[in-house]
Amino acid sequence: MVNEYKVTRGLEINISFLWHRDRSVNKSVYLSVLRHSQQLWGYSPEDKMAAEAAFGEQLFVGDQVLRIRPENEEQLRSLRELEEMEDLQIDFWLGPAKPSLPVDIRVPFQVLQSVKVFLESEGIPYTVMIEDLQDLLDQEKETMLQSRKSGRSSGTFSFSSYHTIEEIYSWMDDFVAENPGLVSRLQIGQSYEGRPIYVLKFSTGGDNRPAIWIDTGIHAREWITPATGLWTANKIVIEYGKDAALTAVLDSMDIFLEIVTNPDGFAYTHTTNRMWRKTRSVNAGSSCIGVDPNRNWDAGFGGPGSSSNPCAETYHGAFPHSESEVKSIVDFILGHGNVKSVLSIHSYSQMLMCPYGYKTEPAPDHQELNDLAREAVSALADVYGTVYTFGSTIDTIYRADGTTIDWSYENGVKYSYTFELRDTGRYGFILPANQIIPTAEETWVALLRIMEHVRDQSS
Repeated sequence: MVNEYKVTRGLEINISFLWHRDRSVNKSVYLSVLRHSQQLWGYSPEDKMAAEAAFGEQLFVGDQVLRIRPENEEQLRSLRELEEMEDLQIDFWLGPAKPSLPVDIRVPFQVLQSVKVFLESEGIPYTVMIEDLQDLLDQEKETMLQSRKSGRSSGTFSFSSYHTIEEIYSWMDDFVAENPGLVSRLQIGQSYEGRPIYVLKFSTGGDNRPAIWIDTGIHAREWITPATGLWTANKIVIEYGKDAALTAVLDSMDIFLEIVTNPDGFAYTHTTNRMWRKTRSVNAGSSCIGVDPNRNWDAGFGGPGSSSNPCAETYHGAFPHSESEVKSIVDFILGHGNVKSVLSIHSYSQMLMCPYGYKTEPAPDHQELNDLAREAVSALADVYGTVYTFGSTIDTIYRADGTTIDWSYENGVKYSYTFELRDTGRYGFILPANQIIPTAEETWVALLRIMEHVRDQSS
């Protein structure tokens, strides 16, 4: 093994050096070596599969998250080539977009050194953001277990902890029962695997009043978003009748809050693969599961800001609204007919974005939406100093086709925004539970600023 290691490592370095000096060297030769070297680093894929079978879940022992800072378009092209190499199983947390934006990748341990050599040979700078992903996941799981024990002994629900879908749905039962004058629960559909899709309705009465829609958890691994949704639901009940701004909103409008927008994917992150993003639907003709539910909407559907490959994280699906999780929202919003704002909450990157994502043309209401975003992120920053960027999706982050807010905007919902919550990459999708409440608190003031504006414009 040692000799094989040295030979393969040397071959990688030699090819990298030649390639760096002379670009006539066939890039595919180097990439082929990169592919075939993965079994020569540490434990084998078979060892990993055996361990996962024993534990019943996917493990990420030794996996690192690298922050890459491409400096030019050529380096971005190299990263996109790396992204297309499916057999390396590199997970792009933040994809290659533009030289001004970082790229975050989770690299499996088996190919870690090879990928680093690849980056170094290209002169692409990187740093290690997460040294061993499994260490963070073990800490996360232990924190959840301790919180669960504490909750059982005290009989309370902790908003400072992450929860399973079963715990969230059980909490909803109690929450609605305790607040019947303000909160009701609607089932707007079923997930692919048959789980109910629930929405909490906050209303002080009246029929078909102007409404605000908020969804969290559309991407399964973004746990901070449903955690923020839970805290927000509780905050609405606590503050109604006390906070003048919220009370004024709810006295004239309804709020619909979908906390677990991707039930199957979310459940899967708790049982099997913490890093799962998509839905869990079966794709005809492919062994790869799931669709990106934020590329499945009928607004620029199928464009280059999404993927036609069922194995890709941004796979758009066979047709618009193919996913029941998406179609349920579409049918609800269109059926309601008086939704004035759609606020779709994601993580991570600390951004507040408005349409468009699928085209560079400014939205007709861009100036008003941009000014309101500026006010909202300013209010957010006043809480803990957290800095957000803002603007249209395509200008702020990257081109994204088939997204929630582009669809809602094009279907008459003027105040359509996407939030990207904490952080900016130190923990990424594995934000520690001790940041849940601070994240929710600062997000709340931004949400409330938007809701106040929507109320004023809808009255």
